[in-house]
Parts: sequence; structure tokens; C-alpha cells
Amino acid sequence: MKKLNFRKFVLMLADIFIIAVSGITLNYFFSLTHWFHVEASGNLFYFILIDILTCELMLWIFGSYSRLWRYFNIHDYIMCGIATTLGFGAGYGLLELLKMPPRKVFFLVFFLIALFGVLLFRFAFKTTFLSLTREGKMENLQRTLIVGAGHAGRMIITEIRNAESDPKNVTGRLYPVGMVDDDPTKLHSKVNGVEVIGVCAEIPRICMERDVDNIIVAIPSCEEEEKRKILDYCSSTKCTIKVVPYLSDLLLGDQAPELITQAKEIKIEDLLGRKPIEFNRNKIAKFICDKVCMVTGGGGSIGSELVRQIAKYSPKQIIIVDIYENNAYDIQQELRLEYGDSLNLETLIASVRDYNKMESIFKKYQPQVVFHAAAHKHVPLMETVPEEAVKNNIFGTFNVATLAEYYKADKFVMISTDKAVNPTNVMGATKRACEMIIQYKAQTSKHTEFVTTRFGNVLGSNGSVIPLFRRQIESGSPVTVTHPDIIRYFMTIPEAVSLVLEAGAMAKGGEIFVLDMGAPVKITTLAENLIRMYGKVPYVDVPIVFTGLRPGEKLFEELLMDEEGLKSTANKKIFIGNQITINADDMLKKLNALHESAEANDADLTVTLLADLVPTFHHQVLTEKAANGDKKPEEAVSVPAQG
Repeated sequence: MKKLNFRKFVLMLADIFIIAVSGITLNYFFSLTHWFHVEASGNLFYFILIDILTCELMLWIFGSYSRLWRYFNIHDYIMCGIATTLGFGAGYGLLELLKMPPRKVFFLVFFLIALFGVLLFRFAFKTTFLSLTREGKMENLQRTLIVGAGHAGRMIITEIRNAESDPKNVTGRLYPVGMVDDDPTKLHSKVNGVEVIGVCAEIPRICMERDVDNIIVAIPSCEEEEKRKILDYCSSTKCTIKVVPYLSDLLLGDQAPELITQAKEIKIEDLLGRKPIEFNRNKIAKFICDKVCMVTGGGGSIGSELVRQIAKYSPKQIIIVDIYENNAYDIQQELRLEYGDSLNLETLIASVRDYNKMESIFKKYQPQVVFHAAAHKHVPLMETVPEEAVKNNIFGTFNVATLAEYYKADKFVMISTDKAVNPTNVMGATKRACEMIIQYKAQTSKHTEFVTTRFGNVLGSNGSVIPLFRRQIESGSPVTVTHPDIIRYFMTIPEAVSLVLEAGAMAKGGEIFVLDMGAPVKITTLAENLIRMYGKVPYVDVPIVFTGLRPGEKLFEELLMDEEGLKSTANKKIFIGNQITINADDMLKKLNALHESAEANDADLTVTLLADLVPTFHHQVLTEKAANGDKKPEEAVSVPAQG
């Protein structure tokens, strides 16, 4: 409070000095030029004294002494000018009442000089004050480049300016060094005092020359392709990158956070090079509404998102089945917190490998729609225990599909992977075998419609490279990439789940639905960009170590089998692979032999029989055996029981 009173006192003294000096100087000028009669010294004293009193009163009433220097804006200058004008007007009226009216020309010039002096002092002091405080704090400020000189960029600059002295506001640590914009008419113009110094393609050069720490991309409404190009420019720098979200996503109400605080850390999905996939929500709603829906693996990354999205479409009941109780409990509590008693939810701990347990669940709950997401998916781990991948993936799927058919579920949707296409690893081969089982069921089932959905790597899922890269960067460890040229298709978890739901809605039986996932992403580039997002330099601050391809891993994944063909759907981003005819007797015989070897925990024989079941499976061990002249085992002749 004392500081505030002292500041007001100093400003009042400055105004008194400016008004007094204006009157005295003007009168002295008149005396030198002899253009006008000078005022008598006694009258001049009263003129100045009365105008000082009336002006100070008006400036006080209009709040000119209540605003902090750094917040002074055009509105405050206007109010200050009005207060000074009214003050001089009131002073002139008071002098008329006292029968001491000054000469009009003297009073008018006196007023103009005093007005100019009062406003100029405020402007000069604010500019000097901010320059001094910025210089004093420059070492603690983060030099920031704003991409986009439009409305969002203007708001960002305004907030930075207004919050420079607020220690509780994150924007107080930012210093805008300039802006870039591809609009040629904006080049070298200024936005709130910040110059547009170049175009987006010059971002790397500008960041290097001006020692930029942060980049804020403030073009929320630009096209995805253009945004990707801009992010490519930004990612080639060592700067921390933030992106202002779409303006339609911002909450601009009275209680909303400021725009700058809503600038989000850039996400990897922004670099996928395509727009988010749109899905037919009405079709999904009709598919799910008032149905009993079961999700196996419902606690996993895909399964839990399936449960979340299903819950939005008013199902009759949701049954979560998962072997891992912690994940199942987490999604159960999340849904109970959001929906309370309005959602009929059952969470069951069970293994899809346990036929009898799964049968008791089907018998009790009679699910109408089954989403089968339970599976072992970790490629290197499944190479070490192929028999476990076979037990869980293949025969777990066989159990659940058989029970869905027996208890007359309307639809069965299995989640597959691009690794099932021409597989080179055990996990991919087991998922291809699952696809074959589902197509076999589709050929023979009279009631249940069986369908497979296939997509690539899911960002943020359990086992995704992104969480691993983040942990490595945050712990200060090198980022490990298997091969400099390895590429993968990526999609977001919501996209993957929406694909599953829409595929289930449009399924007629036997299809393999495939998502057009755009251009594949180089894992090395993904790692480099993620490192830059942490404000570090790849290969300098954070090493990238290439460890070599792991067992069963290949440089690129495919989404379609050669023999499947391709057929478009109503959603131009979703395609259907043609159904492949399955020789039931032959497949069941091979499944029986595979089942026996897996239950016997014979890893080598299991891999050999898996290759016999899946002709497109090309495993390194089998290739080496073939080179050594080893033969395939004889086929078993018995047919496994259903389940």
C-alpha cells in the first residue's frame, strides 16, 4: 500500500510540475516574441494554481493515478486526455467567477501544451520503465517466436504484454522476439509492438539467429497439411514447440483461462500428416444403443477406450472381461465416477483361455455384441514364449468366438493388427490365425456376424514406442531405435476404437476392415521430433542409439494381404478386404496339432506348426531350418472340440 501511495504521489508531482512549467514557459515565450500581451505575474500564479487543482481533481476522479504503468493502454490515454480537458475547462470557469479570466489565446495554448506534456510523460515513462524492467529480467525470460500474425497471435502478444510482471502467470517468462506469417502483406508490420520478421519457411534461420527458446504456433484454423509443414519447420529447430488449439475448442467465458495458458504441448499425432478420421456416429449409436456389449481385454489401452466410447451410446449393459485386475478396476472406477448408477456395468476378472469360465459368463449375461480385444501383443516377448501367444491369442479367440456363436450373439468384432499381414513374428502369425478363425466362423455361422478390424500401431497404447521414448528422454537416457530406416503406420486410440465400432455397425460377416492410415512415419524422425519437443537437440543433448531389429521385427508393416483385394465403403477412409475361403477340415486339423504342442509347452514345435497353419508366416528360425533341410511335421488327423 505504501508503494502504491508513493507511486501516486510521484505521478501527481510530475503532473503539477508539467502544468506549472507549461504556463510559465508559455508566458516567457510570449514576453520574448511580443506577439501577445503577457499575463501579470499575480494573475499567472492564480491561473496556474487553479488549473493545477482542477486538473489533479479530474485526473484523480477518472482513475489516472490508479493504473500501473505497464498496463497503460490507449483507453487510459483517452481518459487522461478527457480528465485534463475537463480540468482546464473547470479552471477557466472558476477564473470567470473570480473575475480573473485569462486571455483566450493564452489559455488555449497553455491547455494544449499541458495536455501534450501530461500524455507524453506517461508514454515516455511507461516505455522507459518497461525497457528497464525487461533488460533487468532478460536473463530469466524465454525468447519466443510466434507463428501466425492473425487474431490468435495478437491475443498471445497482448497476454504476454499484460502479464509480464505477474509471477503467477506462465506468460511472465516469455519474451516475444518476433512473429512469422506467410501473408506477404503482413511482412515488417507490427502486432502490439512485435514485428513480423519473416515467413514460416524461415523459422529455422530466425530461431538460430535470434536465439529462440520457444515457438508458439498460433494458427489454429489452418489446414492439416499446412500445419504439418509448419511443424516440420519448427521441429528442425532445438526449440520447445507449443500449439494453440482450434479457436472453437477454446473456452472464452469470464471464468475461462487465458489463451496463452491453453497453448498445448505439441502432440505426436499432429505430425501424422493427415486429418483425424471421421466416423458415422449415428450408425454406431444404432449399433450399440440398448445392446448388451461385452469387451474382452476391457482394461487394456484399446479395450478401455472401447468401453468409454460404448458407454456414450446408451448400451443396455457393458461387460468388461480382463485377466489383469488393476486395469479392469481403473476403468470400472472411471466409468462409475462419470456415469454413476446410470450405466449398467459389470467388471469380471477372467481369462479367455478358460473355456468353462467364459461359458459361464456368456450363459449368464447373453451378450449381443462381443468386442474381442484380449491378446498378447508384445512382439519380442512373444518370440521367447510362442506357446503362450498361441494359447492366449489363437485359442482364446477360438473360445470366445465359439461361445458367441453358440449363445447367438448378433455380432463378434475381433481386433487384429497390420503385423498379421505376411507375418515375420509369432505375435503377427497368431493374429493372422485369429483372422482365419473369424473368417471360418463367418462361413459357418447361421446367426452371428463375425468381422475383423485391422490397423497399425496405436499412439499411446500399452507397448507403444511413445511412452518408452518419453521415459528415456525424461530420465536422461539415450533414445533407442531398432533401425534408422524402420517405418510404421500410426493412428490414435480414439481413431482405432471408432474404426472398431463403425466396422461392427456396417459388418455383414467375414470382412476384414482396414483403415487408410495415410503415409507411414519413420520412427527415427518420430524420435527426433519428440526430443525437440522437450527443447533438446537430437544426437547432441539426447543420443539416439540404433539397437538393431529385434527377433521377428521387420522394417515396414503392410495392411492388406495380396489375395484379399480391396473394396471401398461408405466411409472413404475405411476399406474391406475380400473374404478368403477357409478349408474348415484342414484348418481344424492343424489347429488341433497346434493346440497339443502349445499345451505341451514345446516352443520349437509350436512355431513350426504355426507356420504350417499360416502359410504367409516367414520366421527367421524356420528359414534357417529349411536351409538346413529340416522337414515339416506330419499333420494331425483329429479335430479339436469346440473350445
